[in-house]
Amino acid sequence: MTDDPPYQDAAVALTYDGERAPTVAATGTDDIAREIIRIAEENGVPLYENPELAGILARLDLDEEIPEMLYRVIAEILSFAFYLQGKTPHDAGRGNPDD
Repeated sequence: MTDDPPYQDAAVALTYDGERAPTVAATGTDDIAREIIRIAEENGVPLYENPELAGILARLDLDEEIPEMLYRVIAEILSFAFYLQGKTPHDAGRGNPDD
């Protein structure tokens, strides 16, 4: 038995529509995790690396809302991701603000 944390090679994609809590759009480990990351990079989706958080989120079902105990940390991550893209959380679900 090792002391390695479970899901150390996990990736989780979240969606946020501005109406309800962020939900799990994709989750996977190993090859699937690498594919999630590749697709995100190809589409200019900001990435945030936190193995412990990914491990927690990877336990959720697809389309499941994040638990309330994670609202603050996910809100901070989403706020920073929106900032990097020149958006605000108010722009969620609206597509490109230049449209």
